[in-house]
Amino acid sequence: MEIVTTYRGRDITEADIAVVRQIIAANPEGSRRFISQEVCRAWEWRQANGSLKDMVCRSLLLLLQSKGLIKLPPPKCKPSNPLANRKQPVKIKVDSTPIQCPINELYPIHLKQVRRTRFEKLFNSLISQHHYLGYTHPVGEHLKYIAFSNERPIACLAWSSAPWYIGARDRFIGWSPETRQKNLHLIINNTRFLVLPWVRVSHLASHLLALSRRRVSLDWQTVYKHPVFLLETFVDTERFQGTCYKADNWIYVGKTTGRGKLSTSTKPTLSKKAVYAYPLRKNFRERLNTQYSSPSIELPIQPACACPHAVREASRC
Repeated sequence: MEIVTTYRGRDITEADIAVVRQIIAANPEGSRRFISQEVCRAWEWRQANGSLKDMVCRSLLLLLQSKGLIKLPPPKCKPSNPLANRKQPVKIKVDSTPIQCPINELYPIHLKQVRRTRFEKLFNSLISQHHYLGYTHPVGEHLKYIAFSNERPIACLAWSSAPWYIGARDRFIGWSPETRQKNLHLIINNTRFLVLPWVRVSHLASHLLALSRRRVSLDWQTVYKHPVFLLETFVDTERFQGTCYKADNWIYVGKTTGRGKLSTSTKPTLSKKAVYAYPLRKNFRERLNTQYSSPSIELPIQPACACPHAVREASRC
């Protein structure tokens, strides 16, 4: 069957386009949203948690229409673009009294997953105010965490879907482009790590990394119905040294190219980042190179203890 185009890793054939045309013809009054959902059902095009890939499909339908391959019904409304007009998080004031003490004086430290909870606005506000990259709304699968000590927030961590292609990481795993396409969702990226600037506690950053990685795969399983086998992060070496990742036994696997995911140039346009990885399974390469299908909960291996000689890296990760 002739492949007409490839979109988001899916080959679109003439037979697929025929299915789209049939759905449009059978539902002349249907909205574009209805059409895209019906196409997803016909193709069994779903996310790992079973949800329809509705937004991805709508983008594909617009692409097919631009190529003259289908004719969609006219849009029923033109809502404002929430991404283009997204407001910055509202600033929330918290107690900023300096904290400078041995880490054991902060115990117990509670790490809360705050996405879709009453604390999510607090997370967004703290990242927006105090992280050097600021706050951007995550795309795809993601979870947000706040670390509390005596009910005071002391740090924030965010985990999101892994970037499509990172050469150093992919060589470290040793998988093919086809396998990466199927199993990329089994890797997540630590996109934000912020120890609040008034918190100056030795060994805290590596301790928080250890707390987070010990539970994030189970949280991912609960929310997205699949485990995670490998963690990754990028460290801007022009700013930071990645000390807390090294102290927590993350593995340096190489550098990014500095071209960015949307660049068409062969020359670096961004600072090169150090790539660190942390396997959550001893046989992570085997897991990532095998088609994942098990719906059962996967328990992570017992992680190594964080090195006691880490130093704090507030908002450096």
